[in-house]
Amino acid sequence: MLTGQLKNEVDKIWKEFWQNGMTDSLSIIKQITYLLFIRELDKQQTLKEKQANKLKMDIIDPIYSEEQRELRWSVFKDKDPETMFRLFRKENGIFDFIRNIGADGGIFAATMKYANFEINSPKLLDKVVQLLDAIKMDDKDTKGDLYEYLLSKLSSAGINGQFRTPRHIIKMMVEMMQPQPDDFICDPACGTAGFLVASAEYMNEKYSDKFYDKDFRDHYNSNMFNGFENDTTMLGVGAMNLQMHGITDPQLMYMDALSDGNNVSERYSLMLANPPFSGTLDYSGVETSLKKMLRATKTSENGKTELLFLALMLRALKAGGRAAVVVPAGVLFGSTNSHKALRQALIDENQLQAVISMPSGVFKPYTGVATAILVFTKTGTGGTDKVWFYDMKADGYSLDDKRDETIDKNDIPDIIEKYRTIIDEKIKADFGIDRTANNFFVPVDDIRAEDYNLSFNLYQEIVYEEVKYDNPKDIINGNDKRKGIRKLDQEREQLMKELEGLLK
Repeated sequence: MLTGQLKNEVDKIWKEFWQNGMTDSLSIIKQITYLLFIRELDKQQTLKEKQANKLKMDIIDPIYSEEQRELRWSVFKDKDPETMFRLFRKENGIFDFIRNIGADGGIFAATMKYANFEINSPKLLDKVVQLLDAIKMDDKDTKGDLYEYLLSKLSSAGINGQFRTPRHIIKMMVEMMQPQPDDFICDPACGTAGFLVASAEYMNEKYSDKFYDKDFRDHYNSNMFNGFENDTTMLGVGAMNLQMHGITDPQLMYMDALSDGNNVSERYSLMLANPPFSGTLDYSGVETSLKKMLRATKTSENGKTELLFLALMLRALKAGGRAAVVVPAGVLFGSTNSHKALRQALIDENQLQAVISMPSGVFKPYTGVATAILVFTKTGTGGTDKVWFYDMKADGYSLDDKRDETIDKNDIPDIIEKYRTIIDEKIKADFGIDRTANNFFVPVDDIRAEDYNLSFNLYQEIVYEEVKYDNPKDIINGNDKRKGIRKLDQEREQLMKELEGLLK
């Protein structure tokens, strides 16, 4: 749990960057991430040294040699600012060391070759190092909370349509999908790894006893959490986020998930994602099987990232694998061949379970676009008999750019409860049959009849209340219930005469 003290300590660090002219949120997070990595390397070396001393043997796979001692956090943090700054910037110095540490240091280390040291003054470096050193990070919960708070400061969308999914939306999707201990979880556009981290937190909460099992721990630390990312900065941030949450060797890959180089199929049992959906890709570079699934007649249709990622998820899931994915509302009703082909594949070739429409303000201040969550299971043989629709009106926050918390207006608990009712098949006879409500079932034949359109409003029944108006003659002349306009005019004229008399 994020404490006020931890939040204040991070805010102090953030303020130091701003006061020294660094105002880009992502740049600040990158620099703090590099420093946290350096601190973690020194901690790992210290543990190796203690183990070696205890066993009275040489250090196994040391991170630093004796000649590199001055590059360690515990050493350079006590240097004067100018000396520390030189150690970072000099050839074969601290930053060169972490940039060249390679894959042996884990997935995050593998991304460091793309890193740039942007801290521009000895004073700023020293101040940030001292502030970070003062934060006690002895457990993964504190580390995770610290990093999550850092990531919450990302406030601008990326150039490829990337933006950070609100944590409460991620948590809702994870709670709905209920990750299992034997799952292979994947986010094909993982960004900061929010879905993977939330899944790990769910696993720790629901299956804490499993961590006594070595086989499960090995699976949890190395195979359970998977992701693709084509932005090296985001890959590094996501990898650090997972490591700060105690996941030592996540399977994150630097690659374009949609390109010809990715032929992953039937590998994962659970997909959770909010892939980019504001742009298009070069048609020629898209993986062939994805283009075939979309059956487009124009190359521009095939380039829609939201459609391509859905096609990728269907291919990458194992038979019986589940998915929950955020899509722009246009996916629900788009009229292109690709839109229709994808919706038809979800319904006729697999099992579409739920369509949850979300209000347009959920992703502010990043974007005001309306979105929805699609929940489906890969079967390859169909199985959709009815689809559950839910129209979310409130997510617990105001729907403007401020996004202030509004506890009394929140549909998320109701969505989770009702979805679990569906999954557990504990449905009462009257559940989901009222088309005038904010949630209901729609039989698959009704959806096919509407050309596979998945818009909530298309299936909702609107009840109009009849409004009765008085007869116009009664309005003019009046009746036993009301005065008419003519009578009111007479009274007004009489009052005017009396007023004029008083003024004489």
